[in-house]
Amino acid sequence: MQISRRNLLVAAGSAPFALAVERPKIAAIVTEYRKYSHGQHIVDRFLEGYGWNGEHHHPPMDLVSIYVDQQPKGDLTPDRAARFPTMKVYPSIAEALTLGGSKLAVDGVMVVGEHGRYPRNEKRQTKYPRYEFFQQMVKVFEDSKRGVPVFNDKHLSWNWDWAREMYDTSKRLNFAFMAGSSLPVTWRTPSVEFPSNVKVSEAMCICYGGVDSYDFHGLETIQCMVERRKGGESGVEWVQAYRGDDFWKAHEARVWPEDLFEACLCRSHTLTPSREGFNDIFPTIADLKRIVKAPVAYRYKHADGLMSTMLLMSGLVRDFNFAARIEGHRDVFSTQMYLPMPDGRTTLANFFSPLVNNAEKMYLTGKPTYPVERTLLTTGLTAAGVESLYQNQKKIDTPHLNIRYQATKESTFWRS
Repeated sequence: MQISRRNLLVAAGSAPFALAVERPKIAAIVTEYRKYSHGQHIVDRFLEGYGWNGEHHHPPMDLVSIYVDQQPKGDLTPDRAARFPTMKVYPSIAEALTLGGSKLAVDGVMVVGEHGRYPRNEKRQTKYPRYEFFQQMVKVFEDSKRGVPVFNDKHLSWNWDWAREMYDTSKRLNFAFMAGSSLPVTWRTPSVEFPSNVKVSEAMCICYGGVDSYDFHGLETIQCMVERRKGGESGVEWVQAYRGDDFWKAHEARVWPEDLFEACLCRSHTLTPSREGFNDIFPTIADLKRIVKAPVAYRYKHADGLMSTMLLMSGLVRDFNFAARIEGHRDVFSTQMYLPMPDGRTTLANFFSPLVNNAEKMYLTGKPTYPVERTLLTTGLTAAGVESLYQNQKKIDTPHLNIRYQATKESTFWRS
């Protein structure tokens, strides 16, 4: 069920030349394709190329088909189809994967189920159709009796049971599967990797944004670091959310560690000044309550005893900052996952480049560059955090998050 090595450039024995064989064909399945959407950030990189290691990099593969679920004002699909005639627009997912035929005719699939006008449920989760897209894709795989590598942008689904089914299906059909966002692979400031095989007692991320959206990014920020600890990831036993007054009560009671909180804020490039005319802008509790209008925290316990805390503090920061307490280290380990946003002069957020680059490697080799189990776990953590908020901040037991895995030895974040 893996991609064939016929799609790579192979050396012709000891001859002084390379034999160029067929380039891999990629299909894209996206919710919408407009300026600044994830669809544009990802699909345009396959069509236009992108900056990589000081050069303009063109992926050694062709995006040959696309299915676009919604066409809002500013839809880029007609423009791109006209400019890149090798990319055909199809009215269904099945046709995009079969290129209008009856059997699977591509070597990889990119699923971008982010953005678009989709309903929300009673928990205020946006019901993005990633699972529905996945089901239609898998039907083509099963009918064709083979599968190809798949990348799924962001978390697997808003519904935990569906997310687990997606993961299990990839194992059953034996196709390479990767997912997640740019947080684990973007630049870091400072450019450091979390040490391997160490014992960690506490970890934290302070970030910004909304529930069932940027909370996933904050959880990924934590997970891509702590998964490197001694014994690897052991799963999560429970999750409890805090918001509003309960957040501030927990903060003042030091439910989460003050030293990690301060270390995260010290890494932020966007920390809101707490007072005018003073050199010390570090916020007091009174400053925090004034600046942050709707704080949210997810506090959770891993099976090996590690405690992690994700704090959404919109108004205070606009970046993703990580800190952890490592046994045997006197100082707190901390860094920032650097996400330079589009500034109005460019349409592309540069942090999508390492995300696409990792997907390229999977399409070429048939092997994920990092474990999809990370995204399965952070998908479940996001859903559990939302559930805790929905149940008036009740602690949610998570026996279903008994997800064990080992991190890759190689680092995958962007160093250039």
